[in-house]
Formats: sequence, C-alpha cells, structure tokens
Amino acid sequence: MPKIIHRTTLTIATLTILTVALYNATSIDIILTFAIILGTTSYHFIMRLLVGLIFNQVMRNRADYTKSWYQVSNFENRIYKKLNVKKWKNRMPTYDSSLFDTKIHSLHEIVQAMCQAELVHEMIVVLSFVPIVAGVWFGAYPVFVITSALAAMLDLMFVMVQRYNRQRVIKLMKYKEGKSRKDGREDDKGRVV
Repeated sequence: MPKIIHRTTLTIATLTILTVALYNATSIDIILTFAIILGTTSYHFIMRLLVGLIFNQVMRNRADYTKSWYQVSNFENRIYKKLNVKKWKNRMPTYDSSLFDTKIHSLHEIVQAMCQAELVHEMIVVLSFVPIVAGVWFGAYPVFVITSALAAMLDLMFVMVQRYNRQRVIKLMKYKEGKSRKDGREDDKGRVV
C-alpha cells in the first residue's frame, strides 16, 4: 500500500504542476478548474503522508491507550452499530498492515499502534479543511468545501475503525493477560503472555 500511495501522490502532484503551467500559458478557465482540483487533491495526499511521518517520528507507536481520549463510550458504540461499522470496516485499506500483525507485535503494541493511527486520522480530519482558505484567491469555494468535506469524512471512517477495533483488541489482550496470570507466564518484557 505505501508504494501505491507514494506513486499516486507523485502522479497527482506532477499533474498539478503541469496543469498550472498549462493554465499560465493559456489562461483557459477549464484548465484552471483542473489545476485547482488536482492541487487540492495533491494537498490531501501530501498532507496525509506528512502527518503520518511526523506522528511516527514523535510517537513511535507508544500511545497510552488508558487515557480518556482513547476510551469508547456506550453512546459512541451505539453510533458504530447504527453505521454498521462491523460490516464495512474490513473493506477499508490499511497503509501498513504489519503494524497490526500479531505474528510481529504483541497485542499491547498493536493497541498502541491503533491509538497512533487514530490520532493521525483525527489530525488529518482537521487539516482537511485548510484548502478552503484557497477560496480567497481562487473563488471556487464549492470545490474546496466539497473536497475538504469528503476527505474529512473518509478519515473519520478510519477513526471509527480504529476505535471500534481497538476496544475489541483490548478486551482480548486483557483476557489473555488474565489467563496468563492464572498460569503465571510472562514475556521477556515482564508482560503477562
């Protein structure tokens, strides 16, 4: 998935540069429209990659899942049920599925990665609305509002998936810890396995 995302980002950014250059040479309005659409799309792709990179460098998948921010309320669970998150969550792509692989990581590490992924997507939701400011210069507010809203909705779906799945992984982790305590087993980091 990272290769696909990087290639797509590079392609869209290149097309943006080409359409801007073409518009500057011709002043044809439809080319400006394409340049705005491609530029906005480029922003969303590049911003997502940068936010993910920054969070990875800062947090290194070491979030504290016990903090109140990561807790899922009963109200939130009812929303997830109404939105049928259980039915569509597995159709959502994962940027780096190895972060959630139980053959590579403990459940505790996976939960921490899920918290970081949630924060990444929450930040992306906020930053998705930055392009609306470009309407000041281009006047094409509908394009900026629509692309920003759609991008934010997409990332809200990823936030929901992380929050929906994480509570289940935590439940499994606690079950295994409780079972291991009874058996008296711990891993090399002192965690119950």
